[in-house]
Amino acid sequence: MNGRAAAFRYPVPMSEPAPARSRLVAPEAGDDEVNFELRLRPQRLSDFVGQVKVKEQLALAIAAARSRQEALDHVLLYGPPGLGKTTLAAIIAGELGVPFQQTAGPLLAIKGDLTAILTNLQARQVLFFDEVHRLQPQLEEILYSALEDYKLDILIGQGPSARTHTLELKPFTFVAATTRPGLLSAPLRSRFGLLLRLQFYEPAELGIIIQRSAGILGVAIDDEGIDTLARRCRGTPRIANRLLRRVRDFAQVRAQGCITGAVARDALALLEVDEYGFDEGDRRLMLTLIDNYDGGPAGVNALAAALSEDPDAIEEIYEPFLIQIGFLNRTPRGRIATPLAYRHFKREPRAPASSAQPHLF
Repeated sequence: MNGRAAAFRYPVPMSEPAPARSRLVAPEAGDDEVNFELRLRPQRLSDFVGQVKVKEQLALAIAAARSRQEALDHVLLYGPPGLGKTTLAAIIAGELGVPFQQTAGPLLAIKGDLTAILTNLQARQVLFFDEVHRLQPQLEEILYSALEDYKLDILIGQGPSARTHTLELKPFTFVAATTRPGLLSAPLRSRFGLLLRLQFYEPAELGIIIQRSAGILGVAIDDEGIDTLARRCRGTPRIANRLLRRVRDFAQVRAQGCITGAVARDALALLEVDEYGFDEGDRRLMLTLIDNYDGGPAGVNALAAALSEDPDAIEEIYEPFLIQIGFLNRTPRGRIATPLAYRHFKREPRAPASSAQPHLF
């Protein structure tokens, strides 16, 4: 396992020094409660924590596009959910100083929907497509000429009298996000100038995010509370902010409103979030694999049926982090629990039978 994965494998000991920051994050004065949730998202690239390589590439491309007064190259952002793809798309528009429009692949059902969006774009505008891998194939074909030549071919009429009319589009920037880059077709993928992968965050980076969010939400939290949350949010800022809000509720009701290390541990125990950040869904998946399928190999469809889950949810939500921290291996024969998983859940590996077959269905 590489060094990055190793950072998540074992919780950081409490004796290790915390990143440099103030001992107590106090509530900020004059905050508007209505805007709390929106303000959790950074607005500028310099405020975006982590993803150093991604930010460096984006900063260079944005500076070049602004100096030439041109539209930025099309950008594909991919990685597990909750790492900041939507936030980065909005930041790109803000750094370029251009309008921002957002939609999602599943929302577009007919060609007219996509045609209307494309023809109304302003020059250099950022068009953000979330879940682009779920865009219908017939709509994806419309994008090819729009992304490459800024032209849109539409068919007018039917039968022998039908004719093709070409509409000129203003140069724009297409920013797409996906959790399943392998599902994108090769023609669509080749039209992106920047392909940027977002990685899971390190605990120190998550600590900075939690500190910032606590200040915005008006929550008092100390270093130990920050470190406890940072180690248990699965390397994901979205989960970090969600846990912070739930621990805030616990602290306000049972601990005079201040989140200390002990308060954070008590609150997370109530939420059934352990030292690895596992929740009920993660534990059910791993225990099903270990107890029902002897640790694997087991196919994703078999696990989905046993858990009453969608196979896509297992592949997109649960598996990436479990693989990253070394609890799960994905092989051609199926999913396999690792020795680390057996130790964590206090299970003894069973001796494999010589005639054992993988559970595929």
